[in-house]
Amino acid sequence: MALSKLERRQRIKSRIRKVVSGTAARPRLSVYRSNKEIYAQLVDDISGTTLVSVSSRDKGVDAKGSKSEVATTVGKAVAEKAIAAKIETVSFDRNGFLYHGRVKALAEAAREAGLKF
Repeated sequence: MALSKLERRQRIKSRIRKVVSGTAARPRLSVYRSNKEIYAQLVDDISGTTLVSVSSRDKGVDAKGSKSEVATTVGKAVAEKAIAAKIETVSFDRNGFLYHGRVKALAEAAREAGLKF
């Protein structure tokens, strides 16, 4: 029987999460992409807390242009917030999504804005 799109992503996500986990010193940059919006958060998996979160729905984020342009804006915003919180290195969690398109745009924008991963 064929897997649904969600089941396939959950299977890939669990394979990624076996390897990638976040600490307070090096949190996990988790990216979620819905059809309309894109979300990014820095997570400390040891204490189970979200340190920084940004989405395309936030008031401070300019959600104009194509979806990839919005993802770039979110990537820059999450990097700025992380650096303000004294976080420079993160481990990237693509959350079962392909590293392509919006996910790649967010990651590259975060790198350009000063995050290391």
